[in-house]
Amino acid sequence: MFMVQQSLLSEDIADARFACDISRCKGACCVVGDAGAPVSKKEVAVLNKAYSQLKDELSAEARDTVSAKGLVQESGDQKLELSCVSTGECVFVQYTDKGVATCSIQNAFYKSEFDWEKPISCHLYPLRIKKLSGIEWINYEYIPSLCSAACDRAEKEGIYLADFLKKPLIRRYGEAWYEEFIAACEHVRSMKAEYSKKVPNESISESPLNKLSREQLPVRTGSEDIKKGINNATPKN
Repeated sequence: MFMVQQSLLSEDIADARFACDISRCKGACCVVGDAGAPVSKKEVAVLNKAYSQLKDELSAEARDTVSAKGLVQESGDQKLELSCVSTGECVFVQYTDKGVATCSIQNAFYKSEFDWEKPISCHLYPLRIKKLSGIEWINYEYIPSLCSAACDRAEKEGIYLADFLKKPLIRRYGEAWYEEFIAACEHVRSMKAEYSKKVPNESISESPLNKLSREQLPVRTGSEDIKKGINNATPKN
């Protein structure tokens, strides 16, 4: 783990390669999962505003779900999450003509029809944040059926997760935090490179740094079947 101000981050975040490839994953992160996207109390008002503006563009089942269960639900641990329809999609999902699941809030934002992009937990994915004793724990949530396409693209194009998520990380923590974060990531990468030179026969992925990171990752199992024509990404070997 490494620390940036009051945030404690998994070592994997520093050197992970990740860049969304929605043409392959088909927007699976909006569809597959055990629950809806985590949201904060501060986000509820703007989400209600978004739903009021966009509900006529959403599916009939999405509207029925919101009428029956509400737009935001409280989970077992008293945290808030967006409601999902019976087949797993977030109620804000819209499908393109190519079967790609997209966020209706983000679509409206891109068209300058709404002034807020989407919940920060969605924007930061695949990073997940938990708070404990006043410290934020940030983990890289790697799920092969969701993330392998993004990892494949990033490996080919040389894109670090830390760079790909620049915009949402600055949105959440500010530019000063992000600059410190990037410096910390570069330091962790240099440490791992030095470690791999000293232990050439041991894979760097099996170094003590990475072992610790994986032990800290939250357990979350997504369905292997991505609903409504969304294809599984091919897991990395």
